[in-house]
Amino acid sequence: MWDTVFGAANLLAMVMWTALVLLPRWPALLSAILYLGVGLLCLAYATGIIGIVSGGFDPGGARAPIDFSTIAGIRAIFASDGGATIGWIHYLAFDLFTGLWIARDADAKKFSRLVQAPVLLATFVAGPLGPLLWLGLRERRARAGGRWR
Repeated sequence: MWDTVFGAANLLAMVMWTALVLLPRWPALLSAILYLGVGLLCLAYATGIIGIVSGGFDPGGARAPIDFSTIAGIRAIFASDGGATIGWIHYLAFDLFTGLWIARDADAKKFSRLVQAPVLLATFVAGPLGPLLWLGLRERRARAGGRWR
């Protein structure tokens, strides 16, 4: 079951990222990425984490109490297929949401898609690296008086 959930979440994220980077940013597309992409990933995460924490899912996983305050506790959560899948979906949802914010903000500030693409790719591949790059680029332009240098 977890292989199917993992594969479906990855496929959904890949389709949404491809659309975000390559297609024109029509309002309907941005809404689809937000509600169908981010929304469905968040729903899958919420369902999964509630199922794992309550013990309803992943009976082969760790039997110890859920502990989010220690490395050992987090390791125990991720030690099962369900925990790893739910953790991955967490990353997929947040990275896609962040990528959508970057794309909308970059469009509003008139950054070219050629400048946006590597930032979005960095967000997709390395999570927080993308927003760090984006914040640096947008600050640089703001300090230059709105001109790209």
